[in-house]
Amino acid sequence: QVQLVESGGGLVQAGGSLRLSCAASGRTFSRYAMGWFRQAPGKEREFVAWISRSSGTTSYAYSVTGRFTISRDNAKNTVYLQMNSLKPEDTAVYYCAAGLSGGTYTNIGYYNYWGQGTQVTVSS
Repeated sequence: QVQLVESGGGLVQAGGSLRLSCAASGRTFSRYAMGWFRQAPGKEREFVAWISRSSGTTSYAYSVTGRFTISRDNAKNTVYLQMNSLKPEDTAVYYCAAGLSGGTYTNIGYYNYWGQGTQVTVSS
């Protein structure tokens, strides 16, 4: 069982930055690949970023490539999402998720555990 708690969301002006954190409970954090998703009002939850168990590999949605950076600290059981050059269209609830290897990490079904989400609002 893994419990995930996101933090760091808030209101920011376009062009600004935020750093989201996701703290995981348990001793098995390093076994899980981690992902960030987001869901805007009236839209489906969409993939944002993914990082492998050892931080050796990362992947991003096209819409955030070059602006967002995913990282993790297995000693602190925490995954981060650094978001720079934010745009109003980045406004959404952001979720972190933990998944064991196998399948397509851009799909929601890849992940076994989800956090409760943190709101990010970017004003124009």
